[in-house]
Amino acid sequence: MALPLFKPQQDPGPDFASLLVAKGMQGISDNAGSLSPHGTTVLAIRYAEGVIMAGDRRATAGHSIEHRAMEKVFPADRFSAVAISGSAGMAIEMVKLFQVQLEHYEKVEGVTLSLEGKANQLAQMVRTHLPMAMQGFIVVPLFCGFDLARNTGRIYTYDPTGGHYEETDFQATGSGGRDARTTIKLGFRDNLTLEEAVELAVLALYEAADADSATGGPDMVRGIYPIVASVSSQGYQRIDDEEVARRFEEAIERRRDQGGVAGGSLR
Repeated sequence: MALPLFKPQQDPGPDFASLLVAKGMQGISDNAGSLSPHGTTVLAIRYAEGVIMAGDRRATAGHSIEHRAMEKVFPADRFSAVAISGSAGMAIEMVKLFQVQLEHYEKVEGVTLSLEGKANQLAQMVRTHLPMAMQGFIVVPLFCGFDLARNTGRIYTYDPTGGHYEETDFQATGSGGRDARTTIKLGFRDNLTLEEAVELAVLALYEAADADSATGGPDMVRGIYPIVASVSSQGYQRIDDEEVARRFEEAIERRRDQGGVAGGSLR
């Protein structure tokens, strides 16, 4: 395709997006990000001893399911975790680089970076990714960790410009984030036990999958369940798939008993 030519008085200037609009080609920019797989719903919940982080396993491209067993929750280091939503390939590469940077810092300095420092480092990486985000390849991570200095779990959320904000008790992001947050809000209370936090995270993902087509629920035929992990003074620990499956079975059974009515409270 030949490059368009303009008279001096028709010069579109340096705004490439305006050029696409003027030539009727804005669809190229608007749809670029939809050509690659996207991760969807991830969440984090504080409990008495730390933080629970969970994510569904579905990756979508437009209205198609690209992957059914994608991993979206990763250990950043021993005492922190990061979950991803948005453009899947770029998000995973960002996580890998983040893990390497934290490990490099610890080896060079001989101590781990503070939790605030880790959150700031991830924010810089998201900010650097902004030009790609403006083309549709958005990456929005969710970060949590156990603060050894304060002896508590902490949660940080991000926006595509690199802004990061500490959340008090819980957060969820991705296409099903609003439904997950609503469910968590109904069932959250201070000083949840680990078991209660896992149950609430599972229920939130189940309700998000029930309302959002891009969020994957439990796949009992293939044995694929969302990833749930905890970060506490004992470090990062992934919850066994058997335990997650049992929690989903209990949530589904309660839904049957309630006649299919959604419920956000713990037993």
